[in-house]
Amino acid sequence: MANNLLKGKRGIIFGALNEQSIAWKVAQRAHEEGATFVLTNAPIAMRMGEINELAKQTGSEVIPADATSVEDLENLISKSMEILGGKLDFILHSIGMSVNVRKGRHYTNENYDWTMKGLDVSALSFHKVMQISKKMDAVNDWGSIIALTYIAAQKVFPDYNDMADNKSYLESIARSFGYHYGVDNNVRVNTISQSPTMTTAGSGVKGFNEFINYAEQMSPLGNASAMACADYCMVMFSDLTRYVTMQNLYHDGGFSNTGVTQSVIEKFGK
Repeated sequence: MANNLLKGKRGIIFGALNEQSIAWKVAQRAHEEGATFVLTNAPIAMRMGEINELAKQTGSEVIPADATSVEDLENLISKSMEILGGKLDFILHSIGMSVNVRKGRHYTNENYDWTMKGLDVSALSFHKVMQISKKMDAVNDWGSIIALTYIAAQKVFPDYNDMADNKSYLESIARSFGYHYGVDNNVRVNTISQSPTMTTAGSGVKGFNEFINYAEQMSPLGNASAMACADYCMVMFSDLTRYVTMQNLYHDGGFSNTGVTQSVIEKFGK
């Protein structure tokens, strides 16, 4: 149900690949709520995905950009303001990648060149996006910037591998840059720690189906869907959350604060 929460607001959405993507759902909901925005992803990801179909659905333009490239990001932000007719009100960073995970390298046997590539894509790119947008004065006062994360930044999930380290760094960047962006520009920066969600990236993690089933049993409200996460993003992009910043916001059905559930106890009692 649309409520015009984002009427007149402009933004950039990183990471929409296909209908499984949380960023895809965010774009659909932002369009419904009255926002205009630019879609972006890495050129190779765009060849794999269906982002042009999403652009048609939402009346948006697509600008390819490597989120690790300062030059690409400068071009993206500059062109986005031209296309949208003004400064931005929101940015979604929905990017994550681990070469070690893709190639099956165990956490105790990392290829460090791959590790640094994953860290750049998954976390340092968030700093680059904000540093460039701040230098370009590209975000309006009370704008909102969000990155998506996962609870493996706080707790051990063995097969999540070096992505856990990437998410930890991502969350730290949100706090540290959020302080400066808040003091200087009244811009909010937060991370949303989402339930395990069957996206193209998530499905590449070994044992991901088991992750999802376990979390479902451990969450009093069950796992939050991609669309539910998109709804949460709408609230965080809106003016209703002007004083929320530098937070890691758990959107996980209560998983993060649950020690054990009765259904799990009963499984072990059989």
